[in-house]
Amino acid sequence: MPNKAIALARSAHPGPSVAVSIVAVVLGIGLGLAPWRLVILGVAFLLNQVSVGLSNDWIDADRDRAVGRTDKPVALGQISAGLVRTTAFLAAALSILLTLPLGPWATLAHAVFIASAWTYNVGLKNTPASVLPYMVSFGLLPMIVALARPVPAIAAPWAIGLGAMLGIAAHFANVLPDLDDDERTGIRGLPHRLGRRASGIVISAALALGALLGFFGPVGGKTVLQWIGLALTLLLALGIASALRRPPTRLLFQLIIAAALVNVVLLSFSGERILLG
Repeated sequence: MPNKAIALARSAHPGPSVAVSIVAVVLGIGLGLAPWRLVILGVAFLLNQVSVGLSNDWIDADRDRAVGRTDKPVALGQISAGLVRTTAFLAAALSILLTLPLGPWATLAHAVFIASAWTYNVGLKNTPASVLPYMVSFGLLPMIVALARPVPAIAAPWAIGLGAMLGIAAHFANVLPDLDDDERTGIRGLPHRLGRRASGIVISAALALGALLGFFGPVGGKTVLQWIGLALTLLLALGIASALRRPPTRLLFQLIIAAALVNVVLLSFSGERILLG
């Protein structure tokens, strides 16, 4: 049983799951959500991302096995695809139910977030529209947090746009290391069609545009932190573009994560300025 639990946890893509959950909580802190709302928001997003990670490993089990993936418990036979599938559906349902105390609008937006993410796993990943689920789900993230307030609010367009830009960067960064393996198993999403070099340019451009939205979007004077964040993100974007002259390395993805974190911090420090009107 412990071995199965560990295998199930690994299949849930724990790194990205925790990261997205932290982003939601950080945005909630920036908007002044009460502690109980922050806890619900964090756990709901964690379950949300667990469901997405598990569905990915369940659906892709045959492809992962074909290319010899050693980091996929289902492909290695350490856990059954049926158990992973059942847990994925259960986690998605619990995630939506858990959001109910935050209000019907937050719950609806959260359900759309999950449905969008699942559409990538069940088919869109193999189409030129593979980036759309990432744009929709990440773009909805600030909206869900804004709707989770005691008096639901709407996120400003620039905040939604920043989230969408982070989604684009996340999609291309997630796919780059697997381009060759994906090609062998017939996966042809947008990054595969554009190629490694063009995908790197997309990542840099998305991060840079996100930084510009986070800087110029909020009304009012600009703080020293905002100027530093803008400069740092643009420098990281240039570093990513330069690093992509060679095959992707750990340094490349560390740069991408660093740039994304800077954008998230800038978004959270905007506080109620991320709200429309």
